[in-house]
This record gives sequence, structure tokens and C-alpha cells, in this order.
Amino acid sequence: MTDAYQALTASLASADPEIERMIEAEGRRESEKIRLIASENYVSEAVMQATGSILTNKYSEGYARKRYYEGQQVIDEVEETAIARAKELFGVEHANVQPYSGSPANLAVYLAFLKPGDTVMGMELPMGGHLTHGSKVSATGKWFNPVHYGVRRDTGRIDLDEVAEIARKERPKLIICGGTAIPRTVDFEGFAKIAAEVDALLMADIAHIAGLVAGGAHPSPVGHAPVITTTTHKTLRGPRGAMIMTDADHAKAIDKAVFPGLQGGPHNHTTAAIAVALREAAHESFKTYAQQIVKNSQALAAALADRGYDLVSGGSDNHLNLVDLTPKDIGGKPAAKALDKAGIELNFNTVPFDTRKPFDPSGLRIGTAAVTTRGMTEGDMELIAGWMDRAISAAKADKESEYEVIAGEIREFCKSYPIPGWHA
Repeated sequence: MTDAYQALTASLASADPEIERMIEAEGRRESEKIRLIASENYVSEAVMQATGSILTNKYSEGYARKRYYEGQQVIDEVEETAIARAKELFGVEHANVQPYSGSPANLAVYLAFLKPGDTVMGMELPMGGHLTHGSKVSATGKWFNPVHYGVRRDTGRIDLDEVAEIARKERPKLIICGGTAIPRTVDFEGFAKIAAEVDALLMADIAHIAGLVAGGAHPSPVGHAPVITTTTHKTLRGPRGAMIMTDADHAKAIDKAVFPGLQGGPHNHTTAAIAVALREAAHESFKTYAQQIVKNSQALAAALADRGYDLVSGGSDNHLNLVDLTPKDIGGKPAAKALDKAGIELNFNTVPFDTRKPFDPSGLRIGTAAVTTRGMTEGDMELIAGWMDRAISAAKADKESEYEVIAGEIREFCKSYPIPGWHA
């Protein structure tokens, strides 16, 4: 194990050996499995250390230089550093680094610019959107009037003509672009033109692709969307947190919505870890990393297609692939469960126009950010596709003994790709 891991857990082992055992087990699990969940990654040791730092002791309600508690000299510097790095990395005029996660960040946008009952337009959840884009089970769908766009049945891609038609009819006050299961490039400029035509505010949710944007592997929404939300993990490879970035005109309303509108004191240890991740993302090596994520995603898509798997939209432009298992005559949930037993971790997912229920859908969602962090490249994606196909075939044939065979091969394979902050 690394010195960093031992330092983080030395006191824990004596204070609470039960929890320490669980952390040890999770580290081994993350190390020995191929993790393809699109919303996950591995943070660096530096990010991990900041997250577990003494900054967790301090409560800091308010904003830098305008706090409601004393003793903020260092915390103000930490938050201002994170803000400055976000502004420089993404080229924005304002950044709020206090949101606890992506959902509260999105809710802050609603609070800042809408009133209950206002019309909001986002991508429909089964088509690739997010719960906070107006889903009926979310507060955003209960408190506001949601209207949705989707993708074309024949291409699996967003049709901006359809988006424009819906927008002209419904006249939303807010249009959201981006989502949680979109394997293709988001046309921020096209959305901006539609928003301008109907006098709507455009919000870009780049939670999944923020690292790709930062690394130049995906077009940026800056200059097109006045309001941008993102989580700080996923492709950005930071801690579990969020940011809202805006132009100067929308900054004040966002800050008021986050605090005091939705939150109390920010999580200062997370803010520090965000700052560290942003510094890492500004390095030239991160651009190479972002480009490799896309190369791996496209290589994995090609390898799966060669094995007869149906990829929604035909492939990927980013870190994410969405696989429709209908032609394979197996549901996404049993396939995901089988893959997990075989050492490959991903999630079952609804696909566009899915005829199955959301908790037992037809698809799998696959992401390549975490395996790229470990150093895997295109040739490894061919191996991964082969293991996936074997596990899914075993599930269909009810040959559970094959899972452990595959898992053993994967454990051996993963020894060549240690994870940051922990390894045996």
C-alpha cells in the first residue's frame, strides 16, 4: 500500500477497525475490478489528501471576505484560489464553487431565475437527460412546468429542428442542454440560437463532460450558455462536489441562490480538493488524458459493435457509450449484475424509446474515464469488450461458473494498472 493510504487510515484502524476494514475492502474492490461507470473516476492522491484534510473542521457560512463566522483568513484564500482556477481553466467570468453536488447546483439555477410554475425545457430522462432537468419524480418537475425534447428514433441523436419547434410552442424561460447519457457532442451554439429566438435562458449541464471540455476534447459552452453547471468528479477527476459558472450578468443571482437560498456553510475540504483538481486539469498532461478518454471510448464502441452490440447513435464522441441489449435478448439489469460478478462494473440504463421499465431497462451505460486514469489504452478496450461479451453470453446461458474465471483474468490484468492512493 502507498504511504499516503497508510497515513490516511493509520488512526482510523485503531479508532474504528470496522469502518477501516470496509475502506480496505473498497480499495481492493476498486483496484481489482474494471470500473466503467460513466459518472465515476479515480482521484489523485493529492485530491484525496485535500478531501481528508483538517479543513473539514471549519464552518464558513457566506462568501470570501463576507462570512458570518470569524477565523476565515485561510478558508477565504482556499475558496478564492478555487474560484480563480475555475475561471482561468474554463474561461468564465464568474464561478461559484460551493454547491454540495450537481443536483443542488442545478436547483440553484431554478431558484435564481425562475418562479414556481414557470416552464423549463430539458432533455427527457429516458432519452439521456437528468432527473433535475424536469423529471416528474424530481422537485424540478413538481414545482415547475417541464417540457422535454428527445432524440430521433432513426439516429439516436438530438434533432435541433425538433428542439426549436418545441421551444417556439412552449416558450420556456429556461432551456437546458446536456445530460447524463448522451454519447454525442452537444451543439451548444445551436441551442444558444434557439434560446435567443424564444428569449429563454440557456443552461449547459456539463457534469459528465467537464473534464473533456477542460482538456479540449469537447467543445465548450462558454460564450453560448450564460449559465453552466457541473459536478467536479466524473471526467474532471476531482472530489464529489459541484460548480456553477456564469457570465457577469448572472453571477449575483446565482450566488444568492446557492447561499442563503439553498445551503449553509460550504464543505471547505471539498473546496480545497476542487482547487487541487482544477490545478491538475490545467496541466498539459490532462489534455492528453482527455483525448485518451475519447479514444478509449471509441475503441470500446468499435470492439463491442464488432461483437454484434447495438450502440445508441452508432458510437461515441465523448467518454460514454450507451448499449441497447435488445438484439442480444437480455435485459440491462441481468447483464449488469452478471458483469459485476465477472469483475466489470457499470450500470444498467434506459435507452431511447425503451419498452422495458426504468428499473429493468434494455441498456447499459459505459464510461471510460476511470480506466483511462489507470493508464489503459485502445488495445485494452478490445480485451474489455471480449470479457464483457463472455460474461453476457454466460448470463444468457446460465453459466455462472464463467464469472469467476473472467474475474480472475481481470484481477491479474488490473495488477498492471494500480489505482491512485491505494494498491496492494
